[in-house]
Amino acid sequence: MKFGKVDNPDDVDFKLPEDSLANKELLSKAAQTGKPDIYIGCAKWNKTDLKSFYPKGTKDELAYYATQFNSIELNATFYNNFPVETIEAWYNKTPANFRFFPKIHQGISHWKRLKDAKEPMDLYLDGISHLQEKLGMIFLQMPDNFGPKNWEILKAFLEEWPSGFPLALELRHTGWYDGSFKSEDLYEVLEKKNITHIVTDSAGRRDLLHMRLTTPTAFVRYNGANVDSDYTRLDDWFERLKLWTNEGIRNIYFFVHQNHEEASPLLSGYLIKRFNEELGMDLKIPLNPVAAAPPKLN
Repeated sequence: MKFGKVDNPDDVDFKLPEDSLANKELLSKAAQTGKPDIYIGCAKWNKTDLKSFYPKGTKDELAYYATQFNSIELNATFYNNFPVETIEAWYNKTPANFRFFPKIHQGISHWKRLKDAKEPMDLYLDGISHLQEKLGMIFLQMPDNFGPKNWEILKAFLEEWPSGFPLALELRHTGWYDGSFKSEDLYEVLEKKNITHIVTDSAGRRDLLHMRLTTPTAFVRYNGANVDSDYTRLDDWFERLKLWTNEGIRNIYFFVHQNHEEASPLLSGYLIKRFNEELGMDLKIPLNPVAAAPPKLN
């Protein structure tokens, strides 16, 4: 995970920006009386990356992962178009409450850059639909060099998005958020199409912490730096998510990334524990066979 990596994370101001004024109004319109649905997980289930997470002798990594987490941010679908048989196998290996959050293939977002993408998009959706009710939310990540000059292309793609597939959008070009683009035009389309606006928290890209919700769903991609401050950053995120919960948010999707992914289950478990203890949630805290508590990472 090289995106947003910095040499000296201790020099970074990790304070979260103030909440967007538009969020309270948006959430008040969609407020629910019960608790939100919360899905917290890692970016992958690969044993090589997660290393100590899996007990010795684990034969099926996904099957075990799904006993510990209720979701996965499925980055593998960005790199490969998997056959239907593989996707159906994922479905069959996971419990009823498990959810997948697959990334749209790079051929659509990075190679075609959303132009003339109907055929590959239909192929992608035909395959991913085999996740059935375990499909949490698809997400579209655009490359760093896809800026506001491409607004009309992005707008056309979003407006044609089929409503039967929940979608979230991550933009990485700084021009979307630095004031040079009329961001309200983007938010208007996202709200109209019920498309979630991903918040990306990375050490080297603080400009992507826009804090602007466009649906009653918070989709957070959290990039840790493998230092002790990863935990205090999660404390700040818990307070923000608690605020949104009190204001009526319906869904919280939070996925942890690391330069060294073996820390991801520990960080996820830390956040899950806070939700359980302070908001009365009943989320499973993932086990780690070699670490019972968060380690010192410096």
